[in-house]
Amino acid sequence: MNVATKVASDDLAAEMEQLGRGARAGVEALGLATTDRKNEALRAAARELGARRGELLAANRIDMDSAAEREIAPSLLDRLRLDDGRIDAMARGLEEIAALDDPVGQVLASWPRPNGLSISRVSVPLGVIGIIYESRPNVTADAGGLCLKSGNAAILRGGSESFHSSRAIVACLHAGLAAAGLPENAIQLVPTTDRAAVGMLLTMTDHVDIIVPRGGKSLIERVQRESRIPVIAHLEGLCHVYIDEHADLAMAHDVTVNAKMRRTGICGATETLLVDRVVAAHALPPIIDSLSGAGCELRGDEATCALDPRVVPATEDDWRTEYLDAILSIRQVDGLDGAIAHIGAYGSGHTDSIITADTARAETFLGKVDSAIVLHNASTQFADGGEFGMGAEIGISTGRLHARGPVGVEQLTTYKYVVRGAGQIRP
Repeated sequence: MNVATKVASDDLAAEMEQLGRGARAGVEALGLATTDRKNEALRAAARELGARRGELLAANRIDMDSAAEREIAPSLLDRLRLDDGRIDAMARGLEEIAALDDPVGQVLASWPRPNGLSISRVSVPLGVIGIIYESRPNVTADAGGLCLKSGNAAILRGGSESFHSSRAIVACLHAGLAAAGLPENAIQLVPTTDRAAVGMLLTMTDHVDIIVPRGGKSLIERVQRESRIPVIAHLEGLCHVYIDEHADLAMAHDVTVNAKMRRTGICGATETLLVDRVVAAHALPPIIDSLSGAGCELRGDEATCALDPRVVPATEDDWRTEYLDAILSIRQVDGLDGAIAHIGAYGSGHTDSIITADTARAETFLGKVDSAIVLHNASTQFADGGEFGMGAEIGISTGRLHARGPVGVEQLTTYKYVVRGAGQIRP
């Protein structure tokens, strides 16, 4: 390491240390904040997003132009893009978070003891949360808002491609905090695109309590490999739709097309379609027509390729791939058991759906498929905290410890035990 590199590294380490100290002070202030003040900050930030719309679009234009020069994939460009509708959605998300019940200070359980002690389990914030994410600038607003409502300080490290957009959004969040008399260091953005900052954040055990990564497989694997701090994460959104032999085929068509094509670049997009081979000859042709007509590339097993020349042969890797693009794998299976076996072998534990009119078979699927979200007769694109009534989400956790599924305000709390006595001593 040359002298210049070492100086730069030392400067970055000092900057990250300052962020950590600021976040710890910020979480202490939020711990004393009333629900009304937190909600005031959220609503003020929502107004700022609307008032600064021009600034947000200008910042996003810089990011979009840079991404286009680097020839980033169209699906990633779509995730990066801000427009009036998406700005309105961010503001609406903050308003919805403000409208939620405060998850902090809730008595989750309480009971008396024979010795007269009264014991309660009470919800409290997790603390300082480091959030590392890629591409989507709306995550900046969602993550900041969710952490604020749940009493957590946030250190946000967005992707380099969304740096200017995220900085403009954080300015709105800071304005909201200031309006409510809360410290700006409750929500901070890592002020550099230097990848070394991620490595430093993952080792800040004195200041950061939880790491939440949101992005592609390589990012998640790096965070889980390098972090010295507990991680709430999802791996891939390798989502499935299964069309059962008892499915309403018109419904199956509409759900499948939506599940794949509504937005191909999100983690809730379906990547593999499974069809009971008993109904495949009737179910698949209209689905293939619609998807192919919409520009979706189709890859199938031998039986599916035989139905339509537009379907190209799938490889073994296709069953394991999260495309995040207009590509769908199709496989015919031997009934419900075949679908469940395929999902068990290839799925990522994210979101899987069955289309069937047989409620008993649906219940079997819902019970046996071990994913964070399982659906009956609905699109996998409903895998979203906002659609669950959570206002927003930081991500979809596919893990089993601390949170599973959409991570909203309740999932960003833990608890402590409060014990009240009258002078008891233990014999």
